[in-house]
Amino acid sequence: MQRLLCNRYPSAFLSLHSSLRSNPLTLACHPALGKQQASTMATENKQAEWEQVLKPNVPPYSVYKTLIAKSERDDREYRVIKLENGLEATLVHDAKTERAAASLDVAVGHLFDPDDMPGMAHFCEHLLFLGTEQFPRENEYSEYLTKNGGACNAFTSTTNTNYYFRVSPSALQGALARFAPFFHSPLFSPSATARELKAVDSENKKNIQSDIFRMFQVNKHLSKPNHPWRKFGTGNIESLSHAAKELQKKGLLEENGNKQTTGISASSTPIPSRPDTPASSAPSSTEFEGDGGAVGREIRRRLMEWWQAEYSANRMRLCVIGKESLDELSDTVSTLFSPIINKLVDPLPMINGHPFGPDEMGTIVSAQTIMNVYCLELSFPIPYQAPYWKYQPSSFISHFLGHEGPGSVHSYLKHKGWITALSSGVQQYGRGMGNLRVTIQLTKEGFESISSVMLTVYKYLSLLRSSELSPWYQKEISDLSALNFRYSEKRSPDHYAIAITDHMAYPIPRHLIISGPRVVQPWSLSDPENGGEKEMRKILDMCRVERSRALYMGPKEEFNRVNGAIDWQTEKWYGTQYYVERFDEEFLKEAKGPNDIPELFLPGPNAFIPTNLEVEKREVDTPAKRPYLIKETASSSLWHKKDDRFWIPRATALFSINSPIAYTNPRNATLTRVYAYLVADSLTEFAYDAELTSLNYGFAGTDLGLNVTITGYNDKLHLFAQTVFERARKLVVTQERLNVIKASLKRDWENAFMEQPSNLADSFMTDLLAEKRWPLRERLNEIDSITVEEVQSYFVKLLSEVNIKALVTGNMHKEDAIRLLDIAECELQSNATSARMFERSYIPRKGTDLVWQVAVPNPNESNSALTYHIHIGSRLDKRLRTTAQLLAQLMSDPAYNILRTREQLGYITFCGLIVTPGESELVLRILIQSERSPVYLEERANAFLDEMQGILEEMSGEEFEAHKKGLASKWKEQPKNLNEEASKFWRWIDNGFLEFNHNDTNAELLDDVTKADVLALFKSHVHYSSPTRAKTSLHLASQRPAPTYVSEQAFAIFAQEVKVANRDVDTIGWKDEVFAHGEPLVKQVIAYLLPILEDGVSDEGTVQHFRDRLTTLIEEYPAKTNALGKLRPESRLIEDVRAVRASRKLTDYPVPLVQWGDLPIAKI
Repeated sequence: MQRLLCNRYPSAFLSLHSSLRSNPLTLACHPALGKQQASTMATENKQAEWEQVLKPNVPPYSVYKTLIAKSERDDREYRVIKLENGLEATLVHDAKTERAAASLDVAVGHLFDPDDMPGMAHFCEHLLFLGTEQFPRENEYSEYLTKNGGACNAFTSTTNTNYYFRVSPSALQGALARFAPFFHSPLFSPSATARELKAVDSENKKNIQSDIFRMFQVNKHLSKPNHPWRKFGTGNIESLSHAAKELQKKGLLEENGNKQTTGISASSTPIPSRPDTPASSAPSSTEFEGDGGAVGREIRRRLMEWWQAEYSANRMRLCVIGKESLDELSDTVSTLFSPIINKLVDPLPMINGHPFGPDEMGTIVSAQTIMNVYCLELSFPIPYQAPYWKYQPSSFISHFLGHEGPGSVHSYLKHKGWITALSSGVQQYGRGMGNLRVTIQLTKEGFESISSVMLTVYKYLSLLRSSELSPWYQKEISDLSALNFRYSEKRSPDHYAIAITDHMAYPIPRHLIISGPRVVQPWSLSDPENGGEKEMRKILDMCRVERSRALYMGPKEEFNRVNGAIDWQTEKWYGTQYYVERFDEEFLKEAKGPNDIPELFLPGPNAFIPTNLEVEKREVDTPAKRPYLIKETASSSLWHKKDDRFWIPRATALFSINSPIAYTNPRNATLTRVYAYLVADSLTEFAYDAELTSLNYGFAGTDLGLNVTITGYNDKLHLFAQTVFERARKLVVTQERLNVIKASLKRDWENAFMEQPSNLADSFMTDLLAEKRWPLRERLNEIDSITVEEVQSYFVKLLSEVNIKALVTGNMHKEDAIRLLDIAECELQSNATSARMFERSYIPRKGTDLVWQVAVPNPNESNSALTYHIHIGSRLDKRLRTTAQLLAQLMSDPAYNILRTREQLGYITFCGLIVTPGESELVLRILIQSERSPVYLEERANAFLDEMQGILEEMSGEEFEAHKKGLASKWKEQPKNLNEEASKFWRWIDNGFLEFNHNDTNAELLDDVTKADVLALFKSHVHYSSPTRAKTSLHLASQRPAPTYVSEQAFAIFAQEVKVANRDVDTIGWKDEVFAHGEPLVKQVIAYLLPILEDGVSDEGTVQHFRDRLTTLIEEYPAKTNALGKLRPESRLIEDVRAVRASRKLTDYPVPLVQWGDLPIAKI
């Protein structure tokens, strides 16, 4: 599979990060020009391309004069402007948008952190959300967005940091007014700075057991000494406070925390053209309450110093999407963002020099994983790829390396039984560095045959180098990219804005900012020097074994089994163990040789490229809001909607194939999934070319049977669907592939228990709630004994009696949709079943308060989790669900601000409304992941409910109505693309309620919901004082011993006793040093005092006496952080999950909430 990789942290294990590699050939200007000549020409061209705009009361700005190239179907208008301070903005007028959005990208990321403060860029990103001079209240920005149907977030990457939001179009001006001061007048308040340091630390601890982050950092760690790529990007308390603590130890911090030797105050700015930011007046003692002491103040000073130096207007790229005209958007942006200061710094600073030198290349790094995975990653340093946007040569190479059809690396290794997946992609994690990567998911046998697996990749690269790569390959890639651009659909506007700001950093003419990165150009045969092929050949020549590095990943015990004892080394920040060795000469000789594997050959033309792109467009006043039931039999029902909104030559077909035997016992549930995996496995080579043309399928096992999804250009969709269903019926199970699938599925399920606690909490709770849900451990027990014969006979039975629910939407008429269902029924050859098959859930009894305590399966995980479920009631009660949704919105921001920001319980904190399996019951869920005990978390959740009641009672009518308006705007939002529309329809078909008008109904009912209604619901269903409340919580507790903290009182007494014993203890300064970030751990106290105790003392008994005394004081004066919490007296522990399930009533089978009356009139 070819993967296009962006410059962010990974989101799936297949996208494990490796160190990025660059090359001295990275182009800083046009390769045919000298730097001075290129600079002169660029300046002249820029002056000719821009036109200045002068208006009263609006700061001047310049407009890019050339029309922005876009898809012929794109009804949006675009404009690029540049402010006088150097900030560049792309403005998008979308008259039809139902969400406005903005993204601002700053061209600095964690590779620009100070060497002595890793994590600074990420830390700064956190702080910008917590108040500005214009809007000092910490949660003002997020509250405003929530009230207006919006949301916000940010991410820190290697060489950029991106901030973004979405909001109701009418609230865009207010959102931008709150957003812009992030970048010219943030507060960096002392207390917020100290608190958010803990939030960054919590975020890092969340990732400590994540293989994705561990492997990413190992690859960074093993870079050239002193290269910025080695930096630790997330940061933690240690990395961000170490420098300040060292200054304090040396006596170089003044009492207010400022470094004595610096010439800049903690709050001044070197730019005198506007008021100092943050305010330069001397802070009062109350301002510094909870500021982290001298160490905390020094951290804040360094943070502001870094922000002042790095956050410059000329490094910022902005995109704003709204309904306003381009002129209005231009004026707004100029007015709000012109106050940002241009520090006259490098606008796009490059990372010069690649992190891999001769010592790093030509090596294989073995690295231990937490999860049971076998993975290989081959990385090849290549130039920074942004300047190659026109022909995208590295993507051309990835197209071949990641191919899954006949003759491919994937095909060969799969038939050897060595891999389960392969992908290839271009990494651009930072400006100035590029990398081409091949990632391979190995089987156990592949792990043992790692040299042969690597040699296959190198042999295929030899094949590419020695082959005449015909221009039609590039043309095929170009044609498909142009086709996809032409028929691209709208998506979430904030994500679109992020993509645009990313592309604005490319060296692309501004009029190609939308199309340039997305439409690959065919090679220019008339220009062999600059026509594309030559640059591809240069990059291909860089992809050689001696210039590569391999990352070989797996569990420690597997390395020991295969390779024997290894002298492991340990990476600093995550503790990952690794071992580095060079490729041996024999391997290098073989890898450098020509391809001698006859099964490897180049792919042929793609037969799935669509040729019929006709769309019958009939204008309608209002698009239909639902599909229509066009066919219904004893065994199937078919819903259909001919596209009347998007007008593209694509379609979506969804099938739910439910069988009464799929969930009867854990073995059948396991067999269903094994069968689904085998079908998908058998389709890989056939389906890959289709996937390249955006014709995709999904074939998955569920608790009820099978889900089949087919989407893409409708031209060849029927033929594709026929092969999928035919393969499902005629599958021939082989022992070889069954072994691979069983092992892969078993590893996946075992690894599920190693997920972070917040994810596991939801999974365990579903085990308690769902009727048709066999726990994972029970299914795991079945895998090993499954045989070929059993699978072969089982799926025949599975398909013998089914009920099919189907939906077809898009560029297909009624007859086309019926033909698709006919294909499915004909190929599956199933009989009808009378069984009723729907997901249902157990309803908790009123007046119950249950607690289920479970240990976190990963023994090394330090975090625990609480998921706190409050049963609201039936979703069929339309007024109840509307009121509950409004209540959930009102609680969302306060929960985050109180539990996460103020109390710093943990990075992952959530409060919102969810539905139980079957979607018939509503639950208000509070989720917290934390190092604190789950009992304590529940105690704090209850305290939050007390505070929330006060917030609701004191809420003004104006604020309440604003929340209603924001929620209504969400419900009224229409689908932005065909897949969104299909998913919206499918939800109601699959759950059986057929309430396609659900959102419209809620929006209408919302008008009559009052504050009294919300408060009454809160008191009767949510607050723990209600005698009828039904609450169930899951406590997922870490197995690691809880850390012990020391209170200020205990330490003060102890320090005084040590001083009385003639030891030199600073009884004044210790608080700033030891308690800078809250109550310290015992080990931190001992580390501080032990040198003082041992100084001049030869008597170990005296030292031990003081250790014992500290233990006694900790018990006598317990730290608040040691509090374990208490359950309410009414709470009852769940001893037997099956008994609890048996005591509860099941939800009713779903019935249509609306009788649409499509049949028998429309019956065919």
